[in-house]
Amino acid sequence: MEKEQPKQEVRQLIRILNTDIPGHLHIRHALTKIRGVGDNLSHAFCARYNIDEEKKVSELSEPEIREIEVTLKSLDKMDSWMLNRQHDYDTGDDMHLLTTDLRFRNDFDIKRLQKIKAYKGMRHSAGLPVRGQRTKAHFRKGRAVGVSKKKVGSK
Repeated sequence: MEKEQPKQEVRQLIRILNTDIPGHLHIRHALTKIRGVGDNLSHAFCARYNIDEEKKVSELSEPEIREIEVTLKSLDKMDSWMLNRQHDYDTGDDMHLLTTDLRFRNDFDIKRLQKIKAYKGMRHSAGLPVRGQRTKAHFRKGRAVGVSKKKVGSK
């Protein structure tokens, strides 16, 4: 008779970089739940660091999860064209931002453009499309458009 191996507790949610990830997902798809990690970066990350893409997140041990977190924070072996912050405005370095850092830096970039009154900054502050899209038919949400009729009855 074979020995019964102790059943490992199946975890429903795993927390990686302050992001809750469902345990039933494969690692490649689970990493895309983290803000700043897309499908291509996730695939390249698994290939570069020899991580089995088909392994479920719930099967990872705590040291493996911590190792993934540390390598995601550094991403030193990745090519510069895969990083989401190339030639940073302040430092000039190539870096990859994740989760709240990415959101904060994006907000600061928009505020900087608004402060120097750049065209893109002015479009952001006016709530108009920034990248040259036409505005005749779209981007009209939230604005009063059309003719308003006067109320009948009061003279």
